[in-house]
Amino acid sequence: MNNKFYDEYRYLGLNIAYYRKDRGLSQEQLAELINISRVHMSRIETAACAVSLDVIFDICEKLELPAYKLFQFRE
Repeated sequence: MNNKFYDEYRYLGLNIAYYRKDRGLSQEQLAELINISRVHMSRIETAACAVSLDVIFDICEKLELPAYKLFQFRE
């Protein structure tokens, strides 16, 4: 992952975690819904890895959330 965008990945991960919890899902449950491992989901939420748009769109679909919501960063 490019450290140049670390803060953006961190905010993205925080937003994913926020909306996941708001929907009452665990990391494992959401990971199963989008066919990735719980470890990968954890790494996405903690900005330990980059994430593809395909995975972002899968997450949005399962959370019933427009993609732009995940990119509304609050500091």
